[in-house]
Amino acid sequence: MGSMQELLRQRRLDGFVGRRAELALFQDNLATAPDDPAHRFLFHIHGNAGVGKSSLVRRLAHTARERRALTATLDESVNSVPEALETICAQFAGQGVRLKALERMLDTYRQRRYEAESAAAAAVDAAGGGGAPGAVPAPTTGSMVAAQAGLIGLGLVPGIGALAGAVDPARVAAGADGVRAALSRHLGRQEDVTLVLDPVRVLTPVLTAELERVASEAPWIVLFFDTYERTGPFLDPWLRDLTTTDRLGLLPAQTVITTSGQRPVDPHVWADCADLVTELPLAPFTESEARTLLAAKDVVDEEVVRDVLRLSGRLPVLVSTLAENAGRTGGVTDPSATAVERFLKWESDPLRRSAALDGALPRRLNEDIFRAAARTDETRELFGWLRTLPFVGDRGGRAQYHDVVRRPMLRLTRNSSPERWSAGHTRLADAFAAWAGEAGEGLPPAERWAQDGWRALRVEELYHRLCARPRTALPAVLRDGIDACDAGLVPARQWARTLADAGEDTGNDALGALARECRTALEDERRGGIDLLGIILGRDEPGIPDRAAALTVRARAHRLLGDADGALRDYRAAIALDEGNGRAHGGLGETQRLLGRYEEALAAFDRALEIDPADCWSLSSRAQAKHALGRGAEALADLDRSLEIRPRHIWALVRRAQVRRAAGDAEGALADIGRALETDPGNAWIVGEHGEILRRIGRSEEAVARYDRAIELDPGYAWAFGSRAMAKHGLGRTGEALADLGRALEIRPGYLWALVRRAEIHRETGDAAAELADLDRVVELARSREWALAQRGHAHQLAGRYEEALADYGAAIDHAPEYAYAHLGRARTHERLRRYEEALRDYDRADELAPGDGLTVGGRAQVLHALGRLGEALGELERAGELRPDAAWIAAEHGAVLQDLGRVSEAAPHFARALSLDPAYTWPHHRLPT
Repeated sequence: MGSMQELLRQRRLDGFVGRRAELALFQDNLATAPDDPAHRFLFHIHGNAGVGKSSLVRRLAHTARERRALTATLDESVNSVPEALETICAQFAGQGVRLKALERMLDTYRQRRYEAESAAAAAVDAAGGGGAPGAVPAPTTGSMVAAQAGLIGLGLVPGIGALAGAVDPARVAAGADGVRAALSRHLGRQEDVTLVLDPVRVLTPVLTAELERVASEAPWIVLFFDTYERTGPFLDPWLRDLTTTDRLGLLPAQTVITTSGQRPVDPHVWADCADLVTELPLAPFTESEARTLLAAKDVVDEEVVRDVLRLSGRLPVLVSTLAENAGRTGGVTDPSATAVERFLKWESDPLRRSAALDGALPRRLNEDIFRAAARTDETRELFGWLRTLPFVGDRGGRAQYHDVVRRPMLRLTRNSSPERWSAGHTRLADAFAAWAGEAGEGLPPAERWAQDGWRALRVEELYHRLCARPRTALPAVLRDGIDACDAGLVPARQWARTLADAGEDTGNDALGALARECRTALEDERRGGIDLLGIILGRDEPGIPDRAAALTVRARAHRLLGDADGALRDYRAAIALDEGNGRAHGGLGETQRLLGRYEEALAAFDRALEIDPADCWSLSSRAQAKHALGRGAEALADLDRSLEIRPRHIWALVRRAQVRRAAGDAEGALADIGRALETDPGNAWIVGEHGEILRRIGRSEEAVARYDRAIELDPGYAWAFGSRAMAKHGLGRTGEALADLGRALEIRPGYLWALVRRAEIHRETGDAAAELADLDRVVELARSREWALAQRGHAHQLAGRYEEALADYGAAIDHAPEYAYAHLGRARTHERLRRYEEALRDYDRADELAPGDGLTVGGRAQVLHALGRLGEALGELERAGELRPDAAWIAAEHGAVLQDLGRVSEAAPHFARALSLDPAYTWPHHRLPT
């Protein structure tokens, strides 16, 4: 016989009246081949509330399934594109079709998003392009040097270890993409950073590929997006790109998309392609359609029919409601009553009348919620009766009143009995609080807002608290807004929508205005919750607890956006309010680490760990700062401690593998990456990092195999293509390397790291035109123009085009006078031209801007040697050797200066060390005594 829900749905379909033209158009469309010019791919249903849009969508979906179409229907329960994709996957699975690759990617997205939002430790991002648009403050000198000083010279970034070969310095050099830089150190691979920050760009191509794969299993793939007035603001640009461009992949030709909302298509979004959308405007029923529906419900008395037509305005939901009850009562006697009041007066049973009003109080409704709302023990029978009413629909497995009926009912209750209104909402708030308490058992408080199940219950509690007593509840609700922002954009939007619904349903103008302000503040996804937190911090409600928490969360958002100054300001303000705020100390340390202020960062991390010795995030970030300072043993100790606290912490395992690899402990590095793989063997990032370690220790063939596996797990993994290219290039497979870099750039057209690497290979193969074309493209794309100019200058320098190099370095310095790396590059170029005084001035300036960089100190020593200032050169080389003990050329230069000073016996060990570091380094042989 089937379930009650199935029977109710079928009853609604059987009673569907009207909209014959729209239904016929849709049916005919599914009988028309996609390549027929008459076929339509996009429909948009629109009309006022109550006009029957959702009923038509249900009927169209049923029609599509009758024609063996694969369908999914989405409504306002989705709050983001990833949630929309999850809903599509779930509904397709219910029809026996699994989008497994997309399901895996969504699982990865949820995991990576949680990791990033709970403990984002920043690193240099290698994802290249695709960053959020908009101007962001320029990077500081420290972050520029940390990202770049050693990268171009030796292919390394101090402190990054195995990740260095995959680093795109543009991500750190450009403040506009600081968010990627901040997340990458935590997430480990640039594709995970992009997945967290730009999930639409990463996940949608997987959707389109999966739809193409399953297209042979169904004649049509039909997607419906209902209540589009709620979801359109974030779904509209996505659907527009998905359907009218190939940026997000190619949809199968048999795909049909229908949206349904109160407004016509947005002309700003669809301006140049509105002609591709077939609009289906819905007006109220014609009199003939309304009469047909009334007759189907045995309402034929002409006087009653006329009264129903007048009271309903021929809105389908009200025609259906009035018909259902007029048929029972036999007439309408009070023409002055509103439709909702008339419905309640028709119901002679006071218990049912009361149940109908109580059932309107909650935004979501099931039997348990109804039991909390109703003031009677006879809830099972009453709830069953409610489910039969025409204005109570089924949405996402729960009952829901139609807004056209619910909102007048709420006004009626609120105005006629404020006490009943407040008591009912208080009962519901208490019930949701109890359910949330059960759902949150075992969850750390800081993680609850990130959990969908707990969050869904919490926002309902907040809604009812606000409805019961808006002014009293608001301070605590604003405190929840801080936690919602901390958990991410989707929770923040759900919180703001709750505020908006409460404002509308209570008729509280002040609350409604605040809600509109909050929702507007969340429209810019790039800024996350920064603006919303500013609104909360700007309010003066007494009793808003822990302003330091809001400052700490906003500081983190500033940091992830690349606004180091804003982050430092808010972290310090938070600490001033609450010196024991360990999270603020840790965040302050992380921001300072990103700026290259490692000693200051260590002090902040130390304070955070004094407050909470088990703070794994601060331990791991402190390890990175120590690694950057060359204190590898201490870094390992911190990572060891972090793994004692959380033994299967994947991020710490991978980071320790990288540190161990950089320290020459290949066996330990492979052991750690192996443990990470045991925990999550299908994680493409970990598999790719395994390949990176193998490549770094010279096992390139094995590395290629691991990159192959990473790409198999994640075909859109641009970093893996780029790193595989480097492994193949090292094996002499230059053509394949170029092909892989080309594929990486197809996936990520703005992938600057891949462009630079490809330019280097073009230089090595003598293709100067291709090299410069790639570097010109870097200059064109990079948000950090000074970085791009310096990259091109470096290429000119290596090719011996010294005047061109000087021009590019000079332009970079003109653009950013405190850009240490450009001064360093120009110093090297002057040195090649034997312009030693000019070189020395630039080396001095680079050292002043970024003190403690081994490359700068070593280069300065070389120039002092050339100028005959041997004593000064020797002192600088001793310092350079401490800073860069792995640099063969510094050891060789040290030996040469000692030799020129006549200290030959002291020189020999330095030459020997240079050869041990780089056996192919021939120059020391010429200086060794015979």
